[in-house]
Amino acid sequence: MQKHLSTRPYFAAPFISRLTRTASAVALAAALLFQPAVGSAQGLFSPAVTVNDSVVTNYELQQRTRFLALLREPGDPLEKAREDLIEDRLKLEVLAQAGIDPTDEEVTAGMTELAGRANLSLQEFLNVLRENGVDPQTLRDFSRVGIAWRGYVGSRYIGQARPSEEEIDRAMGLSGSGGVEVLLSELIMPINAQNAPQVEEVAQQVAQMNTTAAFSQAATQFSAARTRENGGRLPWMPLTNLPPQLQQVVLELSPGEVTAPIPLDNAVALFQMRDLRESAGSAPRYAAIEYAAYYIPGGRTPEALAAAQKLTGQIDTCDDLYGVALGQDPSVLDRVTLAPSEIPQDIAIELAKLDPGETSTALTRNNGQTLVVLMMCGRTAEVNAEASREAVANALTQQRLGAFADSLLEQLKADARIDIK
Repeated sequence: MQKHLSTRPYFAAPFISRLTRTASAVALAAALLFQPAVGSAQGLFSPAVTVNDSVVTNYELQQRTRFLALLREPGDPLEKAREDLIEDRLKLEVLAQAGIDPTDEEVTAGMTELAGRANLSLQEFLNVLRENGVDPQTLRDFSRVGIAWRGYVGSRYIGQARPSEEEIDRAMGLSGSGGVEVLLSELIMPINAQNAPQVEEVAQQVAQMNTTAAFSQAATQFSAARTRENGGRLPWMPLTNLPPQLQQVVLELSPGEVTAPIPLDNAVALFQMRDLRESAGSAPRYAAIEYAAYYIPGGRTPEALAAAQKLTGQIDTCDDLYGVALGQDPSVLDRVTLAPSEIPQDIAIELAKLDPGETSTALTRNNGQTLVVLMMCGRTAEVNAEASREAVANALTQQRLGAFADSLLEQLKADARIDIK
């Protein structure tokens, strides 16, 4: 079943690390040992924070801190727990005024979804919580507020957040006056018969990551792409630069989410969505893309990589490669023009990052024994395979609802009386 961005609960933004049935109890419990004691100097049920006329107890703060530590939330779990609970109290005031209260069945469904994000059943997830000192009621409270808030934000702002047909056209680049741009991070790992089990294991672990810091660290450690030097971070790019088959996958990601491992020729790729925005400029669409590939024996050996680096320093255009290949076997150089949907996916992914005249040495052929120097020659603007209108509409709606929710929360905090004990 296709997932739509508009159906994703705001409280369940992707942040649950992979909790396995066999591995994590000891490691997770150990992480909690480093968390500061909450309420040690005062009674557990004494106020830790007051928000207008509502009280957050030391016990609630302790529980939420443990819960967030268990979920590997970035930053200081205590500070994050305090901030979350303050926001929860403000949300509850608004929800009470609006008469919104989810049913027990809806709350249980939300809890089950959270457990599923950790690859656990709800009962298994609750058992992990208990083993690490987190009362199941903490998860229930967390889910209840999140579900209710999602419903409130959706009902209040959906009319303003839903894009018009013209805005969808503009986002897809059909009107020539705008588009969608994505901010991604990438991790590309070479794979062969010898390292396949290890690469597949790492890829599955990376796919479960939920923070940009964790993904960046993994990209620095494992990626073979040039972007590893920058933690895998790519600059803003038009959605239409991506291969058509990848556009839909990317649009279904919320910020922080990572794609499933994408098999390429001699490699595995993963992408993390960092952000998405509407652009004011035009978003060109392409009928064809022209590129050149020069092949160097040796794969990713130091000698082959050094030869590639020397070569890229000597060429400025694809035409320059004819001089490099002069006198060699014709198979050493390919120069082709293809529709975006016809380009091999690994090549298309690399081309998405290149302007004309730029090169990439991230790819190999011949089971990793041949290094590819890939060069973008040019793009022919016209019509590209369309991304799903529904996916684009959902992405825009989700982005706008999130912005409305953030703005409302900031206003509520500005108007509130908040006293941290």
